[in-house]
Amino acid sequence: MKPTPIFCKTDYQLLRELILKSKNETNAKEAALLSQELDRAIISKENILDSSIIRINSYVTIEDVKANKQMKIQIVLPSAVNVSERKISILAPLSVAIIGFKENDQIDWELPAGIKTLRIIAVDNYTSDNS
Repeated sequence: MKPTPIFCKTDYQLLRELILKSKNETNAKEAALLSQELDRAIISKENILDSSIIRINSYVTIEDVKANKQMKIQIVLPSAVNVSERKISILAPLSVAIIGFKENDQIDWELPAGIKTLRIIAVDNYTSDNS
């Protein structure tokens, strides 16, 4: 069984609005999956959200457990995507898979390349420039 995602109220509301705007776009499937995750999420107050929880603008190191490969990404809003800087949209399948989870969580998720077992190695919520 996969862990329950945790969101701060601000991110939760922002993601709900994003999902509504994404209904007719190419990422409608990811928006629907994100909506399912939000439906089962725990909503926390900003000041008590654990710093190891992945949220919008988090820098994350994740591992593909079976391939034993690690990658570092930043989860951003669609308007801030920049693949060369590894800034990945919150509506990308990988982001939907890990948002709301924390360091050491392990998640099985269906990605375009098949079902992957992802382990969250590190989360950094403090190195962003908040721009």
